[in-house]
Amino acid sequence: MTLTRARLAQYIDHTLLTPEATPADVAELIGEAAGLGVYSVCVSPSRLPVAAPAGLKVATVCGFPSGAHHSHIKAAEAALAVSTGADEVDMVINLSFALEHEFEAVESDIRAVRDAVPHAVLKVILETAVLSDEQITRCCRAAERAGADFVKTSTGFHPAGGATVHAVEVMHAAVGGRLGIKASGGIRDTATALAMIGAGATRLGCSASAAVLAGLE
Repeated sequence: MTLTRARLAQYIDHTLLTPEATPADVAELIGEAAGLGVYSVCVSPSRLPVAAPAGLKVATVCGFPSGAHHSHIKAAEAALAVSTGADEVDMVINLSFALEHEFEAVESDIRAVRDAVPHAVLKVILETAVLSDEQITRCCRAAERAGADFVKTSTGFHPAGGATVHAVEVMHAAVGGRLGIKASGGIRDTATALAMIGAGATRLGCSASAAVLAGLE
């Protein structure tokens, strides 16, 4: 797949979610994001609000990284994040629901957050490395029914691993063309980024954004 550097940059959520990140680190992230021309920055909700330049979207996370929070807590966290400047929210599903094939509960959990932030872009993190293809597919469909805008592979924090081309392909087969697909976790170079896009990803979560873009300079 052939993309210009500028076009690839617009796929990227430039991400800093390490628990030790300071306000100075976040300010540095925003400066890097502006210089790289990426689509957004993604920061922890406690770091909001941030001073982002015009044209740079602000994303955050909720129920992160475990997804085991009560739905009411996720909804409240998302609503607070949007009220303090987040344009997009990346929520983590309750993995136990997915593993137990309780997909109505997965849908209900997502819907609680959707209802709390009706005007924000909502991305649903599935933690695909933990799930079977069938579970990924059914979670994608639950996210679609609940009104999500994107499904996303991974938090980047789970020991089972991050994004894979295969997981993106499964997600694309389930909801591609109707929902966006965000690949996140372990994308550290241009070739990997392009492979994810070729498989159907429409957004990339990257902390190594400069390295990802360097291959097209």
